[in-house]
Amino acid sequence: MSNRPSSTGVTPEQLATLSHEFRTPLNGVLGMARLLEGTRLTAEQKAYVGALRESGDHLLSLVNDVLDFARLGATTIELHTAPVDVENLLRQVAELLSPRAHEKNIEIAWAAAPGLPTLLADEGRLRQVLLNYAGNAIKFTQTGGVLLSADLAAGSFDAKGRIRFSVRDTGPGVAPEARAAIFEAFVQTDPSHQAQLGGAGLGLAIVARLAGAMNGEAGVGGELGQGADFWFDAPFAFAPSRPADQPLSGRCVAVASPNAMVREAAVRQIRASGGLALAGETVAAALRNAPADTVLLLDAASIAKGAGPRGALKPPADHACVALLTPDQRDRIPKLKAAGLGYLIKPLRRASLIAQVLAAQPVAKAANAQIKAVAAAPPATPSVHEDDRIAPAAAPGVRVLLAEDNPINALLARALLEREGCKVDRIASGDEAVSALSRGAYDLILMDLRMPGLNGVEATKALRERGVTTPIIALTADAFDEDRRACLAAGMNDFLTKPLTSQALRAVLTHWTQLGQNGLGWTKATTRAKVAG
Repeated sequence: MSNRPSSTGVTPEQLATLSHEFRTPLNGVLGMARLLEGTRLTAEQKAYVGALRESGDHLLSLVNDVLDFARLGATTIELHTAPVDVENLLRQVAELLSPRAHEKNIEIAWAAAPGLPTLLADEGRLRQVLLNYAGNAIKFTQTGGVLLSADLAAGSFDAKGRIRFSVRDTGPGVAPEARAAIFEAFVQTDPSHQAQLGGAGLGLAIVARLAGAMNGEAGVGGELGQGADFWFDAPFAFAPSRPADQPLSGRCVAVASPNAMVREAAVRQIRASGGLALAGETVAAALRNAPADTVLLLDAASIAKGAGPRGALKPPADHACVALLTPDQRDRIPKLKAAGLGYLIKPLRRASLIAQVLAAQPVAKAANAQIKAVAAAPPATPSVHEDDRIAPAAAPGVRVLLAEDNPINALLARALLEREGCKVDRIASGDEAVSALSRGAYDLILMDLRMPGLNGVEATKALRERGVTTPIIALTADAFDEDRRACLAAGMNDFLTKPLTSQALRAVLTHWTQLGQNGLGWTKATTRAKVAG
């Protein structure tokens, strides 16, 4: 990475310092607002806290855009290529933004072309492009939803071809005469949007710079008034890949959802898995001319419209049914299980969809009979894994060392960790972290990067040199991709950006808990038992 100053004379190191100083107090404000929202408040107080959080989120977004744009202009963009699973990338971005979408009562979904090869690309830069596109789409979409997709461009089946990433929404769209200018810095196509929704007009300019660095192009299509289709394509080398599996070959799956984005994403995932897909806005439309053994994926939005006053699920008598829920509808799951029915959490995961369809298939013809006979002979629960997005606690009993010098950020992190069942010890410097690990053992370490004495990177290097193998998660207010690479190079295992959110923390805890249960990453059980006593 070049250290030359920008036209304003600012170096990357100075930008990093500015980034930290801007974001740290903002992160404290936002973190406390989120904690306060989880307490018992009057309706008036909730409105005040909601306004505080929304204003803080907007300010943080502006700070991020300005600093990212300045940093891209102050340095030569270097690409760090590695194998990238496109489906996994789309899924991660959709799940990361799903809380924001569901707060607006819109959907976000994803789908990839069947047999899409593994790319050799800079995953961090691709993620930044998709996050900027999808974040913009959610901001401007009031009803309907957002669909992230990836497809092979025509003629790109050789070892190096073009992949097109697309983010399509049901928002107001972009006028044809404004489509070129919208990728310039500080441009707003409609002044009323800036007044209503805010933004500095830098997100798409950042995408344009990243597209240029990858020898690609960025643009927007769609019809004005019907939604926008923001796209990015570039040439990528393809890593060797195995032929795609077709686990749903010979299966028929129907999707009933009032949301077009949910229907399209589910249909594409079913077809990518080898299945025959049918779809409709209603159950009747979805099952029209469907074979008798068709499995129905029934969106909770459809359930609410067609159900009684208590929202009871009434599946068709002659078809197995899997409900599509948002994470905050987890209270429906026990009743679904009692009725022998499956569930999927939106945005859908293709692996979970496959598992639920295959589990539901053997009881398809007897689904209604089993529901009626549940008291006499409860049906067996399908042998599929629970979705981690609705799990009650991600890491019960896990010992965590929290290294964070800022008391506000430490309070937020401790509260979120304890909600997930963790036992937390907090220290305030890198030196204390090294000392704490010399006295005892922990299952996980959350390490702030900027602390007095040894900083987080230096403390991590010292711990690794001493043979400590405990997973270390970086905590930083700096959201740049370079920071992530520096953390991993120092021996850290993962990365969390402040302000911490419960969703991001849960995902990290779930990932490392599963590795620990498989014997990877945790300290030895005997050592943990010794220090726990």
